[in-house]
Amino acid sequence: MAWDPSGQLFFLTTGGGTVEVFRYDEMLKAGDTASARTLHAHTANCYCIEFAPSGEYFAVGSADALVSLWNLQELVCERTFGRLEWPVRTLSFSHDSAFIASGSEDPQVDIASVATGEQVHSIHCLAPMNSVSWHPTKHLLAYAGDDKDKMGRDEGSLRVFGFS
Repeated sequence: MAWDPSGQLFFLTTGGGTVEVFRYDEMLKAGDTASARTLHAHTANCYCIEFAPSGEYFAVGSADALVSLWNLQELVCERTFGRLEWPVRTLSFSHDSAFIASGSEDPQVDIASVATGEQVHSIHCLAPMNSVSWHPTKHLLAYAGDDKDKMGRDEGSLRVFGFS
């Protein structure tokens, strides 16, 4: 779940492949009975949602292994990214909203151009990814996964990748 950058809309991802959009002012008036707009986003559970710093887009990651990119003003899907094969667990937009990183149980982090949807880079990983996060002012991506040590113990991992 997440608030839009204006703080006026609240987005809730669901297990039914939808995103429920609530208006803050209606939530205050109606309480638990606030009406929602339903976005039919995916064919499977929606796991994560992230807003672009520009305020123009948001992205939703799902168990159907797709990332959908939505126009925030129109609430319409503009494109999907489908290079991952496992459920999308984590998303992050770069500081300039030019790139989106997505991670899953795939042995890679996918980095795509928001404008074209084309892959600009793929980072090979040794384990499923739990988190990706862009630096607030640079094209520097931190990512962490479920790495195991040689004895099978969970060590976790944190790595950083930069490009220009």
